[in-house]
Amino acid sequence: MTTSPDLAPLDIVKAMTDAMAIKDYDAALPWFTDDCEYTNMPMGTVTGPAGVRSVLEPFFAPTTANEFIVLRAAVQGNIVFTERLDRHLIETGWVELPVTGVFEIRDGKIAVWRDYFDLGTIVRQWPALAALAG
Repeated sequence: MTTSPDLAPLDIVKAMTDAMAIKDYDAALPWFTDDCEYTNMPMGTVTGPAGVRSVLEPFFAPTTANEFIVLRAAVQGNIVFTERLDRHLIETGWVELPVTGVFEIRDGKIAVWRDYFDLGTIVRQWPALAALAG
């Protein structure tokens, strides 16, 4: 997948989450700037595409399907706000997590990604995840 500075900010976010949903890191990671900051608010911040991968690859490893359902979105300039329902299929069934994401787009790529969610909501459904959360 080729990134494009001509895409609308929301389309950039959707392209990345579509690739991430199928665990296509080679397609998802080019959507991030080299110095991007990715923060899962309950868990911490990583920097750069390698940092994003270091968080998401182990998270997605036990999943057999993933969905990022955008319920609502708002765009103001280069900032994208999403209200999502993230769904992950694991051995015991679907795990559903309401998430609010904030993305800052710079030169056609994601420079900042912050996800806000309740850690307890996901750990109750996916107890093995507690080890990854620290």
